Amino acid sequence: MEIYLVGGAIRDKLLGLDHDETEKDYVVVGSTPNEMKSLGFRQVGKDFPVFLHPQTKEEYALARLERKVSVGYSGFEFDTSKTVTLEQDLSRRDLTINAIAQKKEGNGNLIDPYGGIEDIKLKKLRHVSDAFSEDPVRILRIARFASQFHNLGFTIDKKTFDLIKKMVTSGEVDALVPERIFIELCRAFESDMPSIFFEVLKGTGAYQRIFPMIKIIDDKNAQLLDESTELSEVKFALLLYQQNKEDIKELCDYLKCPKDFHQIAELVSEWHSFAMDFMSHSSQDILSFYLNNDALRRQRRFEILLTTFSYLKINTKPIIELLGLLKSIQISSLKNINIAQEIAEERLLVIASFINSTK
Repeated sequence: MEIYLVGGAIRDKLLGLDHDETEKDYVVVGSTPNEMKSLGFRQVGKDFPVFLHPQTKEEYALARLERKVSVGYSGFEFDTSKTVTLEQDLSRRDLTINAIAQKKEGNGNLIDPYGGIEDIKLKKLRHVSDAFSEDPVRILRIARFASQFHNLGFTIDKKTFDLIKKMVTSGEVDALVPERIFIELCRAFESDMPSIFFEVLKGTGAYQRIFPMIKIIDDKNAQLLDESTELSEVKFALLLYQQNKEDIKELCDYLKCPKDFHQIAELVSEWHSFAMDFMSHSSQDILSFYLNNDALRRQRRFEILLTTFSYLKINTKPIIELLGLLKSIQISSLKNINIAQEIAEERLLVIASFINSTK
């Protein structure tokens, strides 16, 4: 039995980048599930044998070959017999820069059967083999890597780009699972240049197939994502702020987005134009803005909304100042005859006074 470190940890080390120590990828060659279990490893993989180390809880996968039997990410049969070699296992990986290995314990020599080290020098994202086209998730992954490594000068190899186009025209892209799309989307948001992710998808024709329910975002819209250093919820809302509420709902239902992502995106889309000209509105309309956005109760969500507004070049200072005044209203000082009406009237007086004070 031999154990190798493969993939992102080696790639990032060669690039001089930090790598999350908890996300190391180990491959075990020349072993079996029974042998792994006898050594104290706990099996967790369903589609193919993946095991957790008894002490470190790191993941170890048996070296495997795969054969395409149906469309989509899960349409594979796997061979994890002891005869599968490291080179065979590396041959199934997406990009050459992710197909470099090193013995976990040994002299440190790198094993690079598919030219990944040279592609790192050339700043190329290149597929290992035509088997790349059998897994539609790789369309999203290479778009994400293009955004992640754009500032390092990486570009997608032309043959790889053409292969993705073929995956789109063949219909393989249509087998993408919505949940995986959302995961890769959020990972792209964490990169330095999320706009490149969408540029690749648009250039290959994949965007129109993956997101048919929303309009194609323009370059200005995409660049907002690059300027934002905030939460993924902010970037998701910036992506969709020009879309209508119905299309946002359709997209979020399709992707099974978390509720906060959905709500904030809808609120930004609905209210960003109002906030752009905030002080020109009536007291009643401004009060409706705060109430509809639940600003007085859901503080964190409203802060995320205002953060998103700020990236749209909206002056949020008066919105914040007025919110503070509304929060300072002493309910105990009211007559309490018709408390709901009294609170509304007091809030309207505060808003009107604030508007007048800024003229």
